[in-house]
Amino acid sequence: MNVARTLRSVAELEKAGLMPRGSAEADVARVGERYAVAVTPAVAALIDNENPSDPIARQFIPATAELTTLPEERADPIGDLAHSPVEGIVHRYPDRVLLKAVHVCPIYCRFCFRREMVGPSGLGTLTPEELDAAIGYIAAHPDIWEVILTGGDPLVLSARRLRELMQRLGAIAHVKVVRFHTRVPVVEPERIDADMVEALQASGKTTYVALHANHPRELTAQARLACAQLVNAGIAMISQTVLLKGVNDDADVLAELMRAFVEIRIRPYYLHHPDLAPGTSHFRLGLAEGRALVEGLRGRISGLCQPTYILDIPGGYGKVPVLSSAVQETDDGCFRIRDFRGGEHLYPPSSESEPFAPAQ
Repeated sequence: MNVARTLRSVAELEKAGLMPRGSAEADVARVGERYAVAVTPAVAALIDNENPSDPIARQFIPATAELTTLPEERADPIGDLAHSPVEGIVHRYPDRVLLKAVHVCPIYCRFCFRREMVGPSGLGTLTPEELDAAIGYIAAHPDIWEVILTGGDPLVLSARRLRELMQRLGAIAHVKVVRFHTRVPVVEPERIDADMVEALQASGKTTYVALHANHPRELTAQARLACAQLVNAGIAMISQTVLLKGVNDDADVLAELMRAFVEIRIRPYYLHHPDLAPGTSHFRLGLAEGRALVEGLRGRISGLCQPTYILDIPGGYGKVPVLSSAVQETDDGCFRIRDFRGGEHLYPPSSESEPFAPAQ
């Protein structure tokens, strides 16, 4: 479907013919009222209207299933707020922080784990005073080796603002690596131009771009060209993929996606188990299903193509590799998870489980 501009409401999606036939109009409208909606022209062009199970549409087109919230789901599923000493900073691990300069995206995934925080009615963009405080926090903590810009999608910022941000981070001697988490090269590839590429670099810093893509069809010729511009400029690229029911929960699809990453010089990095965000249960596989699927990739595809399958422990306790000894299945089909601090947790968690409480 060819559209000239980003579609930002259920009504616009319907007018463009992108809503599935037979969808309950009033219920889907409620989804659009609760969670942000945006579909870029690049993604609209990929959607197969004749396929009711189209994996691209499933990621971006609102569905009534999003109105179902399970007891274990939570507004802040990975516990960002428990680790936020100042607005815009998440300091969960000793040597790195998240810097969430913006809470808007060029497109909104229906499974987003920050869906309660992002979008036009979300937390917005940091004010100049908030950004000063966030940069000040990074400068005041010499243990911070890496800054990860996320949000929201940081590449919605103009090249000018990104350049200013990189200059400020460039002035902090102990920060050595700056990483950008983005979907832009896939969903709005025209934004990646020489000015943007130059803006992402600063003297004395190593820049990484982590590309979020979940299906091989997302890696169009335009997306590959955008990635090539980044890599050719010396920016290292890694991948992030979410394991999603009905999108990529298939060994052949995952193998094709991981091979495609390697072919365009992107190192497969994380394969995320979907988080417990509200209204996303229709995307989640069981942890045992995910383990079996990922274990089936071993030996089937090159070691270059193997991502690390990880679970972000609900409540703010950090990531854990699902295939490691830190994840043990119990007799009742649940999992006992050991976090990097040595604490133990059950997954799926009960609705009464406590979020991370930072030491006072």
